Amino acid sequence: MPAFRDPSRTPLEETALSAATLASSDAPERTSLFVDGRFPRRRLLVLLLSLIGGLFLTYGWKASTADDAIGFNTANALLGHDAHRTPIAGVGAGILFAFVTGLAGSFTACNVAVFGAVGPLVGRAASRREKLRAAAAPLGWLALGMIPVSAAYGAVVGIVGTRMPQYSTAPAKGISPRTAQSMITFGSIGLIMLLLGLAALGLIPDPLAAVSRRFPHAPLILMGALVGAFLIGRPYPLFRDMFRHAAGTHNPFYGALAFSLQSIGNIIAMSVLFLLLSWGLGGRVQRWLAARPGRTAIVTGAAFVTAGMFMLGYWELRVLGRLGYLWFPTAPWA
Repeated sequence: MPAFRDPSRTPLEETALSAATLASSDAPERTSLFVDGRFPRRRLLVLLLSLIGGLFLTYGWKASTADDAIGFNTANALLGHDAHRTPIAGVGAGILFAFVTGLAGSFTACNVAVFGAVGPLVGRAASRREKLRAAAAPLGWLALGMIPVSAAYGAVVGIVGTRMPQYSTAPAKGISPRTAQSMITFGSIGLIMLLLGLAALGLIPDPLAAVSRRFPHAPLILMGALVGAFLIGRPYPLFRDMFRHAAGTHNPFYGALAFSLQSIGNIIAMSVLFLLLSWGLGGRVQRWLAARPGRTAIVTGAAFVTAGMFMLGYWELRVLGRLGYLWFPTAPWA
C-alpha cells in the first residue's frame, strides 16, 4: 500500500520529514537514569577490565588504611579524644559520635562507586546557581532512599538490642553470625551493583525500566537504600562502638536517629566534593560525555561493575579464603 502523501508539502519537505522520522525511530531509548541506550561498541572489553579492576581491589584492599589512617584519625581530631577507647557517655554524646564517625568513614570504595555512577547525571546549566541546584537534586533522592533504611535498621537494633548478631564479639570457629550477616548484606549489594552495571553497558535488559516509567527517580532512591544498607553489614570498628551503645540503650528512637546520622555523615564529604566538582566542572564533564556515544555508559557501567565485583570478591572470596574454605590470594601489604 503506498504511503500517504500530504499534497500541501513539497517533495523536499516530504524527504526531510521521512529522514527525521527515521532518525527518531532509530534514536537510542533511555530506559532509566542509569541506562541511556547509547552503549559502547566494545562493551565486553569494558566489562572485562571492570571485573579485573574489582578483583584487583579485592586482592590489594587494606581495611586498616581506611579504618585507622583515615577513619580513626579523623574521628579523634573531630571529637578531641580517642574515639574508639573512650566510652560513649550518653544519648547526646552518642548522636555526635554517630555523625562524626559516619563522616570519618566517608571515603570507601562503595561510596566512590555510587557517586561515580551519579556523576554523569548532573545536567548542563547556564549559571553556577543552576549547576548547584541540578547537582543537589540527585543527592536529595539518594537521601530519600538512604534515611528510611538506616532509621529502620537503627530502630530494630534499639528493640532487639544485644541479641543482634552484630553485637557479638565472641570468637568463633568458621563463619560467625556477625560475619555471615556482613557476607549476606554486602554480597547482595554487590550483586545488585553488578546487575546495574551490566544493564548500563547494554549486556542485559534494564531491571529498573518498568518502575522508572512511573517513578523516574527510582534508581537514585535504590542507590540511597543501598548506602543505608551498608550499616546492616558494616564491620567498621567505630560503627560497632555506636552499634553496641545503641543496642544497650534499648531505645528504638535513639537507634533510628543515630543510624540515620551515621549514614548522613557517611556521604556528606563525598556530597560536598560532588557539589564542588559539579559547580566547577559540570558543563565540561557533560560536554566530554556527550562528545562520543557510549561514554556515559562506560563511566556508569564501569563504576557499578567494579564496585559490585569488589564487594562480591572481598566479602565472599576473600573472607572465605581467610577462613580456610578456599584459596584466594591477598597482597603482601594487605
